[in-house]
Amino acid sequence: MKQQCCGCADARGSLAELPVGTKATIVGISPQSRGRKKFADVGIVPGTELLIEAHAPFGGLIRVKVMETSMALHKDDAACIMIKKTETSVNE
Repeated sequence: MKQQCCGCADARGSLAELPVGTKATIVGISPQSRGRKKFADVGIVPGTELLIEAHAPFGGLIRVKVMETSMALHKDDAACIMIKKTETSVNE
């Protein structure tokens, strides 16, 4: 099932949908996102490149690397971050 933030949808896709090892560039953050300011404080802003490092075993968290920092995001919050894939996988 596709994760959606506050009922919004975007043709580009969201951070919550990416598999481990995927690189992507942030293209936008939903205005309905509850963590918009906190995202900006840690560098999650449009134009930033990130890497999906891991998914939690039960699917609640996603670990991403933003710049030189790894952090965990709730999947619901990640669904509010619209991305554009920049590379399919770091393993290819």
